[in-house]
Amino acid sequence: MESTTGGVNASSPCDSDVLSPSQSGYTKKEFITMPPEEKLKHFESRAQARGDNQEFDACIQDLVRCVALTRLVYGEGHLKLAQAHARLAKAYFQLKGWGLQAQEHCTLARELLPFCSTIASCREEKLEILMCLLAIHLTQGAASLLTANLEEAESSFLEAEQVVEELHQRGGINQEEKIKTRLEISTGLSRVYQRQNKPEEALSQCEKSLQLLTDCSQPEKMCSVYRDMAAVEQDKGHLGRAVEHLSKAHAIAMSHSPEELEGAQISHSLALILSAAAEPHHNDSAGHYFEQSLSAYKNSAGPHDPAFLAAQDDFCRFLLFTGQQERCVEIQRASLATKRLTFGELSAEVADTLQLIGSVEMTEGRMKQAHRTMTKCLEIQSLLYGPQHKKTKATLKAVDMLARAPEVAERQQRQGRRKTKPHTFSIVPSSGNDGNSV
Repeated sequence: MESTTGGVNASSPCDSDVLSPSQSGYTKKEFITMPPEEKLKHFESRAQARGDNQEFDACIQDLVRCVALTRLVYGEGHLKLAQAHARLAKAYFQLKGWGLQAQEHCTLARELLPFCSTIASCREEKLEILMCLLAIHLTQGAASLLTANLEEAESSFLEAEQVVEELHQRGGINQEEKIKTRLEISTGLSRVYQRQNKPEEALSQCEKSLQLLTDCSQPEKMCSVYRDMAAVEQDKGHLGRAVEHLSKAHAIAMSHSPEELEGAQISHSLALILSAAAEPHHNDSAGHYFEQSLSAYKNSAGPHDPAFLAAQDDFCRFLLFTGQQERCVEIQRASLATKRLTFGELSAEVADTLQLIGSVEMTEGRMKQAHRTMTKCLEIQSLLYGPQHKKTKATLKAVDMLARAPEVAERQQRQGRRKTKPHTFSIVPSSGNDGNSV
């Protein structure tokens, strides 16, 4: 039976959960007696509908059943079975991000294709085999990149490149489909080469992507390519070139979708690069892009979204670096309630915020406040990481140092006296007592 890697139950194509008469139009009895060919059509159609409705787990369950039914209907070694494995592999990768499961089914599909090629009798079958092989290579390349198998990823994308050319020459795909697929390949290869520390090869693939997008008149899709180029140049230490590429991406994003998530991400990246530059004159630009990214994140994702809160924290670190401590602490204090709601009281985000606030209070000489803030931070870190973690130890060291400050020590002594002060009772003399004896 089919592999259930990843927790998807594939025990039977006729499990009790596969059919809802109100949704399918079949009664349970009708479905049980239905021929396997009809059941296969039902699950193929339902898998497509569930994928469109973003019911990803249910979609994969149906695709697993399709593999089992395809084997039952067509037998081992049939092209249909290879295609079913390829579809399942693609779903595992695209819908769930499960690279290992995708690779497993790509391997199963690819093992079937040589036999399919030997019995292919017509042009249409040969084109179908090439289309299936292309889908396998693309999924294998992306899944291998995800699982850091970079040699396999490179090999798969390069093989996909050859299959695309052959398909186009044989009339299996048109020019538009060829450009779209080559764009996917060049994007994948650029990221493989970047991970392999081959910047020149990565940039060369990015240039190919830009040319392909120019050929098909889709400049709005150039943003991601320029962002990849900026990442390569930043890794090489060429901040000026990185800023140049991001500025191009920013101009495109602002002209097409200024308040959407991609615009927010590009503004955020520009702000981070400019704030890291050695020249102080970049600070004004960095501050502008930080403000712009926060506004776009807020409009596109909302003030409780982790991306907005992460960008806000980066902005606060920039404010600290440029000597704007008060504004930094003001923003961080205001964000505490949101972070508690979004991440939970016992979260790294809340602890880091308290630590930053406490550090600024300590720097400004507000020792009592800093001691209270850092003590709260220490409580969370102790529960979150344990007492031996380096973060917990560093915060404990700060709390101990703050405890020796005169105003903190004096407050603790007063609190200690209040706790240890004995209780006094008024003694009421009983009747007949002269008050001189107890």
